[in-house]
Amino acid sequence: MANTPKMFTRDNGAAIAYHKSEGDGPSNRPGVVFLGGFMSDMEGTKAVALEAHCQQQGRAYLRFDYQGHGQSSGEFTEGTIGQWSDDAIDVLDALTEGPQILVGSSMGGWIMLLAALSRPERVAGLVGIAAAPDFTEALMWKGFSSEIRETLQRDRVYYAPSEYADQPYAITMELIEDGRTQLLLDKAIDFDGPVHLFQGIVDDAVPWEHALTISRQLTSNNVTTTLIKDGDHRLSREEDLSKIFAAVDRLTSH
Repeated sequence: MANTPKMFTRDNGAAIAYHKSEGDGPSNRPGVVFLGGFMSDMEGTKAVALEAHCQQQGRAYLRFDYQGHGQSSGEFTEGTIGQWSDDAIDVLDALTEGPQILVGSSMGGWIMLLAALSRPERVAGLVGIAAAPDFTEALMWKGFSSEIRETLQRDRVYYAPSEYADQPYAITMELIEDGRTQLLLDKAIDFDGPVHLFQGIVDDAVPWEHALTISRQLTSNNVTTTLIKDGDHRLSREEDLSKIFAAVDRLTSH
């Protein structure tokens, strides 16, 4: 089956499902790697549409599922930002060659920043889509009621209803605690390559001001932030996708 993913086994035994398109050759580098969101997977609208676009351009493209997501091994409730960023870095190391443009959606925007800091020599540019670094602290913990915090501290898990999934999101205390070791927005983010951030003004999951904070903390002077007035968290309409594609094309032409 064409849609059956390949599997990459990490040193820790985790099986990471992925789809990879080879580019037309070294002259068409950098490649593009898509990093999905929290409880999302590589079959999402943006991941698949960007794949088709890169294939049309003859550009190498990779999409994958973190542990506990989609078709990869592992339990979602055992995952953390640290684990998922390690997945991304291992995938970058093992499955791509040369410079890459990282495209991070929501939580994937946090993962792409962590990967860029870990592998600066491999990352040629970043495209953030409703990027959500520090969301476990800034957008979850700080916004939780005292009752939810007490539930998390007592039960180590809280099941949060979400309009983006049929089942509630399982928020674990381990996710929150690990997230505190991965925070980026309280200091300079040492990345000097080109960055383009897209953020919907009517996003009900990530406030639009978050994109401005990311822009301010990045050391790069080549940061473009596009605020989409009627854009929501998904940013997966045709008009949104065309903007994202144009940004990827611009960064890959550097």
